[in-house]
Amino acid sequence: MTKIEKLLELTINGCKNNDRQSQQELYRSFYSYGMSICVRYTGNEADALEVLNDGFLKVFTHIEKFDISKPFKPWLRRIMVNASLDHIKKNLKHNYMADITEANVQQSNEEAPDHNLNHEEILLKIGQLSPAYRAVFNLYVIDGYKHQEIAEQLGITESTSKANLTRAKAMLRAMLRKEVYQYG
Repeated sequence: MTKIEKLLELTINGCKNNDRQSQQELYRSFYSYGMSICVRYTGNEADALEVLNDGFLKVFTHIEKFDISKPFKPWLRRIMVNASLDHIKKNLKHNYMADITEANVQQSNEEAPDHNLNHEEILLKIGQLSPAYRAVFNLYVIDGYKHQEIAEQLGITESTSKANLTRAKAMLRAMLRKEVYQYG
């Protein structure tokens, strides 16, 4: 076991004993990682911070369920993704998730235009998608969920998930195309 792994184990055990200093250390150590997940789903830092804090509250509340013999990051990631999805569902009345039967969605094999965007700029583009499109895009493309799982997570149909992914990809292609023509 490495020195870092031992420190993490000590910190997690401290959290299991409700030690505030250990909780603060865990929060500080994984703030950036958790925030990167939450920003991807919420699209802005204010909402992401709210989701991050909700997620860490769940971490501290359920830390005794964490198996210390397993890696911590995947466990934390799942909690942050679920906290983000809870936030999206809570605000669902403000978001519109169209069913595929309600609109003419066309599959496109068109490639995205070449661009010189860095990681942060690409995340910014994803953040410009509507909450519904952003959630499905993140779950499917980045986190590897299947449409059936996405439908269950978000309380939508599989066809809605597929439609939202198709629209998200089309919107991202359009944004990249605009970027290339504007600055290219």
